[in-house]
Amino acid sequence: MMKIYRTVSLIFMLLLISTVVSANNKTGFRLENFDYPYPVQFMPLSSQKKQLEMAYMDVKPTAKANGKTVVLFHGKNFCAATWGETIKALAAAGYRVVAIDQIGFCKSSKPIDYQYSFHQLATNSWNLLQKLGIDKAVIVGHSMGGMLATRYALLYPDNVDALFLVNPIGLEDWLAKGVPYVSIKDWYKNQLTLTTKRARTYQQKTYYAGQWHDNYQKWVDMLMIQFRANKEDSAWLSAIQYDMILTQPVVHEFDQLSVPTWLFIGEKDNTAIGKAFVSDDIKKQLGNYPVLARKTAKAIPDSHLILFDDLGHSPQIQDPERFQQALLNALNTLFSKQSE
Repeated sequence: MMKIYRTVSLIFMLLLISTVVSANNKTGFRLENFDYPYPVQFMPLSSQKKQLEMAYMDVKPTAKANGKTVVLFHGKNFCAATWGETIKALAAAGYRVVAIDQIGFCKSSKPIDYQYSFHQLATNSWNLLQKLGIDKAVIVGHSMGGMLATRYALLYPDNVDALFLVNPIGLEDWLAKGVPYVSIKDWYKNQLTLTTKRARTYQQKTYYAGQWHDNYQKWVDMLMIQFRANKEDSAWLSAIQYDMILTQPVVHEFDQLSVPTWLFIGEKDNTAIGKAFVSDDIKKQLGNYPVLARKTAKAIPDSHLILFDDLGHSPQIQDPERFQQALLNALNTLFSKQSE
């Protein structure tokens, strides 16, 4: 009898341990234990017959408030946390700052059966800002967030003081330039093979123009924590988000922007979605940011171009002080003109 009891107890303990390990493996999918630089809040959001949570940081000015708000949109492999140094500088200059984790990313809900579109993400963001009582703001978008910020400015121009695009992707139509349509299945297979080494190599080459500093590692870790927690769902989300980026260009609507626009471009950037699927000849024609930056500035009415000739895809991380100074100068120019 005692032997049976011990056997049952052992089985129970093994099941309990297995359950705990399984639960722990899931922890991290929404970056539960990854610290953000400021307190994170969550807005309940009903969207596409789902009850979701949208994570954001809402940071008050740390100096005399100037009554202006800056809203920050992250890129695909980024999160609101990557804006930490920028938030600090803006708050110290008197701005209220809201940094959002989009649905499907980082600390927000991550439905895998959601119709991801820039229109939907822009609408989600607008709903959040309306709830926070923010009728008008400067919208800043980095990387994929630049495509989203552009869509936001096209949908809600009356709610935008200005559009600031930091090394946005989508300055060219990749499909029109020879990138084949990549199926979600193929994107998924590709993302299932993502490793820490591969992520770091790509970030070093593209985000930081070949440079590497130890403080960049946390952004690799931020990405890979989510994949280690739930590789299948992370890979699937990445796949359908790549599909959104590849098939929903904004470049053809730049001439329709009706708000003041600033482009902040690290010229060493070489980002081009789908370039891994093309020949070397086509690859050479993609992601030429020195050319794309100037072409885009000409296409957008009332635009201003700020170039960082030695920086890559993430100037706000690679050289935060220089980026922050350029950002604050642009804001000062913007609001001084509006007050004239």
